[in-house]
Amino acid sequence: MNIIDGKQIAQNLRASIKLKVDTLDRKPGLAVILVGNDPASAAYVRNKDNACKEVGFYSEKINKPVNTTQAELLSEIERLNNSDKIDGILVQLPLPKHLDTNSVIEAISPKKDVDGFHSENIGKLMQNKPFLRPCTPKGVMTMLEATGVDLVGKNCVVVGASNIVGRPMACELLNAQATVTICNSKTKNLSTKLKQADIVVVAVGIAKMIQGDWIKPGAIVIDVGINRLDNGRLVGDVDFEFVKRVVGWITPVPGGVGPMTIATLLENTLTAYEAKI
Repeated sequence: MNIIDGKQIAQNLRASIKLKVDTLDRKPGLAVILVGNDPASAAYVRNKDNACKEVGFYSEKINKPVNTTQAELLSEIERLNNSDKIDGILVQLPLPKHLDTNSVIEAISPKKDVDGFHSENIGKLMQNKPFLRPCTPKGVMTMLEATGVDLVGKNCVVVGASNIVGRPMACELLNAQATVTICNSKTKNLSTKLKQADIVVVAVGIAKMIQGDWIKPGAIVIDVGINRLDNGRLVGDVDFEFVKRVVGWITPVPGGVGPMTIATLLENTLTAYEAKI
């Protein structure tokens, strides 16, 4: 069993981004908008801001009160769309319930949509003409690359069909010429499907859902889930202690996919910057 060390891979990626940024006349700029004061969201935004500073990006952290209107938020996005200093715009999700998340995402210029959620960027990914790709699935592809395993023709099962992870993850694997099955927590005979998979990517948000005897010996398992147990411990969607006994490669939680998402956000910002040159 080999651990796919997301922390180390992310660190290497950030180091290569910093080397590139050090050669640039203008620093790439990332703006992150946080609406409200959700502690988890605030922590994510802090981490992103720190990561920007580490690689030498220009960073704007915009905190809006929880009662910000749709019009006010869209006006802020429009300002950033028109700013020459800003190459990437990210609105921290989830937004307060009175705001329309879809409209907010679509208001971001596709050229600055470093989350990769705009329908134009998702469409490009679907057509295998990717530009700015959703960060978590793209980070997973970087981790899979680090294993050295050739994905062509491999049987891949993605558990979870969200717009943020599951669907774009399936597209990424299809674009790598893998054979892809998309499942969810309600899929019948899920364990049977998983037993046939060379590569499993799980993102359902159910703690320890995936059991050791569901996994094909030697498979690669990528656990995108992060769940907090009653005792405060963070665990993934995979029952790590049991699954690790049968796999060839596995990501830990924490220290797996999480660091890669932020490193990939920086990579997307650099891509958006370079596209403007």
